[in-house]
Amino acid sequence: QILCIQRAVIEGQDKFMFEGTELNLNPKCCTFITMNPGYAGRSELPDNLKVLFRTVAMMVPDYGLIGE
Repeated sequence: QILCIQRAVIEGQDKFMFEGTELNLNPKCCTFITMNPGYAGRSELPDNLKVLFRTVAMMVPDYGLIGE
């Protein structure tokens, strides 16, 4: 389903078919996935979904370094 939306954005479509329903497309839409697999009960994203997104690493800022 995400690939369907991404293709419609890349192709510059105004409308696209999503699971049998024609929808209007906002070309400025974007999708974010947040994961923290270190917590109990959470798992990694499947590889077929990982390839659709860029990886971004986040960390706690070093306020001492920022304050210099």
